[in-house]
Amino acid sequence: CETCSKEEAKYRCPRCMKYSCSLLCVKKHKLALSCNGVRDKTAFVSVNEFTDLNLLSDYRFLEDVGRTADAAARHLARHSSTSKRLLSSLRNKAQKCNIDLRTLPVGFTKRRENSTTFNSKENKFYWHLKLVFPHCHAEYTLKRVPDDKTLADILKPYIDPVESDPVVCQRLKIYTASPHSDVRILMKIENRRQNSVRYNELDARRSLLDNLRGKIIIEYPTLFVVLKTVKNDMVVLGQDASEPAESSDSESSSLSSMEEGEIRDSS
Repeated sequence: CETCSKEEAKYRCPRCMKYSCSLLCVKKHKLALSCNGVRDKTAFVSVNEFTDLNLLSDYRFLEDVGRTADAAARHLARHSSTSKRLLSSLRNKAQKCNIDLRTLPVGFTKRRENSTTFNSKENKFYWHLKLVFPHCHAEYTLKRVPDDKTLADILKPYIDPVESDPVVCQRLKIYTASPHSDVRILMKIENRRQNSVRYNELDARRSLLDNLRGKIIIEYPTLFVVLKTVKNDMVVLGQDASEPAESSDSESSSLSSMEEGEIRDSS
């Protein structure tokens, strides 16, 4: 036994190949070596040490992978039609609220993350929402945010010096120490060229739904919280006097060049 060095070994750990004499020594070796006792099916085995047992193990491993892949494909095929109907319904509901909601193909991170739903009984959206605080390099994801909630109320748990969580308050200290009048809430305009990125400034006093009306949303809204007194590279639409005024509807029929590039890469 490689643990107590007293008794004759009866067991061999499938993970680290250590010999043990009893259950007590097995537990001791797992604790000492942080070993879980589960054989590593992908561990490297040199050609000189490769046996028929290793060949059988690899064959069974490949069979397991094949079964898992087949089950995933069947699951996707079974639920794809239902998923498409739900997404179509969600886009239609958004369109009735004057929101151009667009979804990405299966496999994109934002598609997997998105938890936005529409409650027909309440006639209300519950949005998946991401808050970005650039000055502190912090991001927070919110789920099931009702569309009638004001942006000011959404931000209270993060930047309000009284109502915010102490840990969050400490991390976002530059925001909690600033007056509310210095806080700006921006959202990227999705139908712009990549070399001409602009942002819309939202009204914290109005509801999330009112702020999203007339805008293009890719999967879910991402709000950038910035301070007027701190320099940043985000240009609000119309802020640059040298550029002509543009309507957000002029290019609403196309995704941004970055989105299109991602879709081409995915396909």
